[in-house]
Amino acid sequence: MVRGGSILFVVALVVPSLAAAETVSFGDAAAMIAANCSADIDANCRGVNLDSSRLKECLSRNQDVISPQCKANYLKALDLIQKRIAARMAVANACTREIVKQCAGSTKETSKSIPCLVTAKGVSARCEQAIGDAGYR
Repeated sequence: MVRGGSILFVVALVVPSLAAAETVSFGDAAAMIAANCSADIDANCRGVNLDSSRLKECLSRNQDVISPQCKANYLKALDLIQKRIAARMAVANACTREIVKQCAGSTKETSKSIPCLVTAKGVSARCEQAIGDAGYR
């Protein structure tokens, strides 16, 4: 029961803090961490408020006692989460023209323009790539 609870806890915390170009969905990254590290998290990170940076710190701090499977995979999963976040932030730069001209939006509030960008015709290839990398398609 504790193991299942910690897996759900990790998934619930990693997903909110979070495609094609070397990114995965936040849920897939959280599932990767849960599948490879749940026993190590239960044993070594009990009582830690687990967001992605605290989880990384806890697992790094306990690197000498965590399983080889966890050690081999948790940094990769956390790196993929950071790449997804960076890809979402890159949409504003890649799609500036489309946000302003086609979606009558502001690059300061890119998230409000995402539904328009996803359905807009004539979006540049660079913008299309950024939307895909960010996981909006």
